[in-house]
Amino acid sequence: MEEMHKEEVTEPAQTTDDLEQLVLQLVNSPNYHPAKPKVIAKKLKLATPERSRLRRTIKDLVRQGAIRFGAKHIVYPIHSASQERANSNELTGVFQRALAGYGFVRPAGGKRSDDIFIPLHKTLDAANGDRVRIELGRKQRDGKRSGAIVEIVDRGSRQFVGVIMSEGQNHFVQVDGTAFSEPIPVGDAGAKGARSGDKVVVELAVYPSARAPGEGVITEVLGKRGAPGVDTMSVIREYELPEVFPEAVLEEAREQARLFEDPDFSDRRDLTELPTLTIDPVDARDFDDAISLERLENGHWRLGVHIADVSHFVRRGTQLDREARDRATSVYLPDRVIPMLPELISNHLASLQPDRIRCAKSAFLEYDESGVRVDTQYCSSIIRSDRRFTYEEVDQFLGDRKAWRDKLSPAVFELLERMFELAMKLRRRRMDNGSIELTLPEIKLEFDGQGEVKGAHQVEHTESHQIIEEFMLAANEAVAELLTERELNVLRRVHESPEPRKLRQLTKFVKELGIQCESLESRHEIRRVVAEVATRPERYAVNYAVLRSMQKACYSPAEEGHYALNIKNYAHFTSPIRRYPDLIIHRMLADLERDVRPDDNIDKLRVDGDHCSQREQRAESAERDLTRIKLLGFLSKRIGKSFEAVITGVEEYGLFVQGLKLPAEGLIHVDTLGDDDFSFDRQTHTLSGRRKNSQYRLGDVVKVEVARVDLDRRELDFRMIGTIKSAPRGASKSSSRGGRRGKQESRGSSNRPRGKKKKHR
Repeated sequence: MEEMHKEEVTEPAQTTDDLEQLVLQLVNSPNYHPAKPKVIAKKLKLATPERSRLRRTIKDLVRQGAIRFGAKHIVYPIHSASQERANSNELTGVFQRALAGYGFVRPAGGKRSDDIFIPLHKTLDAANGDRVRIELGRKQRDGKRSGAIVEIVDRGSRQFVGVIMSEGQNHFVQVDGTAFSEPIPVGDAGAKGARSGDKVVVELAVYPSARAPGEGVITEVLGKRGAPGVDTMSVIREYELPEVFPEAVLEEAREQARLFEDPDFSDRRDLTELPTLTIDPVDARDFDDAISLERLENGHWRLGVHIADVSHFVRRGTQLDREARDRATSVYLPDRVIPMLPELISNHLASLQPDRIRCAKSAFLEYDESGVRVDTQYCSSIIRSDRRFTYEEVDQFLGDRKAWRDKLSPAVFELLERMFELAMKLRRRRMDNGSIELTLPEIKLEFDGQGEVKGAHQVEHTESHQIIEEFMLAANEAVAELLTERELNVLRRVHESPEPRKLRQLTKFVKELGIQCESLESRHEIRRVVAEVATRPERYAVNYAVLRSMQKACYSPAEEGHYALNIKNYAHFTSPIRRYPDLIIHRMLADLERDVRPDDNIDKLRVDGDHCSQREQRAESAERDLTRIKLLGFLSKRIGKSFEAVITGVEEYGLFVQGLKLPAEGLIHVDTLGDDDFSFDRQTHTLSGRRKNSQYRLGDVVKVEVARVDLDRRELDFRMIGTIKSAPRGASKSSSRGGRRGKQESRGSSNRPRGKKKKHR
């Protein structure tokens, strides 16, 4: 090797995926010594044109959390992070800034408990999502550490959305939300035709810090604040969501459509005579799962879960595949869907529409009479769905089966009956096994003919939803087990166990609500408590508390199991039209069918998992923010409107409440609760007035009215009218005397997670 000619280089990497894999193999190899990108380029013997792409690839991998930067941009593997923390006073991680200006840094590969506190005067000009290098301070008494940011390694975003304001010849943009507390100065607003009050996209040239206000450039004018559609475009730009598919991707989709006009199904199992059906929301446009169910001669059940075979149309390494991987998930905004795949595939070629022959990946699960799975098989197939049902239709069927007998063929009628019987059997077994199911509200906005919000309601999770959920959960688990038994690395859906400390805090919290319980370090006790409060006003407070005590589910090849489901091996297989991890699983199954070992490189799976997890979190944040913005827009025209709400949070500075019929959450500031001196009791989650003996507690049902809406900062304030029903009072463990007056330090909306029940977990 030493005698190799200096000019000799390897062939250039053909794709970004190839280059990513080369970098990962080098950085994660046992003999790798941390080095700068320039040295890595030499080690990989890359041609000069490839070296600039290498720098971008390394930054992408750092952003995905697959590798990390150390001091002076030296590249390290993730797995040495804990060792470096033990031996070094520096580390890298992602920064999140609080409204007050201070923030936290989560180390690469770390958890929430690893977060490092960064005081305001030590944040430099870091913004939310930036990857930073910090210098650690001394440990506190509680074991926590603080630090100081010494370098911005990589910006999380340079593009923000806000409202332009003008003062004479000076122009500023107040960025939406709470990312920056002060407006950002911008140059000549007239260059883009922006006027005061317009929503604009601004790119930061200089980030604001404790010493300087920053500087930005307007790159796009979205329209007048409040104009139809501007709120949606603002969120799309803020989260940098993809919109139009590149022409090369659309052309590949059209070519797949042409090929499908004369398909060859000779290598697929023909299941077109097998009675199958789909159950989806009434407004669904793509149908990626269908169900069949037979009773066998031995009394067993044979469940068929037939999933749209997206891998038939989206081949590895194509433009379609690269675009799908980059998007990683469909984004379901309140007024539109941004699909992972072009509609020609997602809504047509791959969609399991009734009475049409469609390609599928079929998993057959055999259960004995008690609901225990005894066998799993899979195949590539063609199916023809007999009927499309909506959830509402299935609920009607279950409520009055006789009325549906003449509407359905005997085969479909019997299939629907059998599906309900088996699904409820599987559900009982799952719940008895310790699966935890939280009741968290899913908000559905109602629009008028002009696209304006006319109302909102919570989506009810009924038995029809449970039928499909049980079968999808069962298929996901069965496929994950099947691949694991083949000793393959699998991209799993991982939900790590909660930290014992958080479960002890949860136990204390629940007891303080007056709910008797044993330690909630037992999953069965968590399930019992959640069931006990299912019909009580404090159920949301309890469910949110349980949710906050848990880790966030993600995609990873790690064998960590799924805590909430209490499943050892679990992977996403059932929604490849809208999730890229499912497509990865489908391709592994297809390889096994051809007696080819699937590509199960663990480093690549780790990168794919991190990327898909980040894209999923981006989609969920965008969905949640736009739903809130539209709901706030609706309420901004209804100042003074009153409705019933439940107290979901109690803090020193006020009460968080959520409407019972109109699912909007906002703050009642302590200063608006009346002429009284309120004290906060953290033990009992209570605000108590000393002079008038008024008391507000978590779980109380109250009547409130809309007092203030700030669309730009996404804040909603309510005014208290009175208590309708008090939550049960537990024994107080501490006196309320000496409590401090609530301070106006966190005015506005809560940043706590809001649940949205996702199909198929």
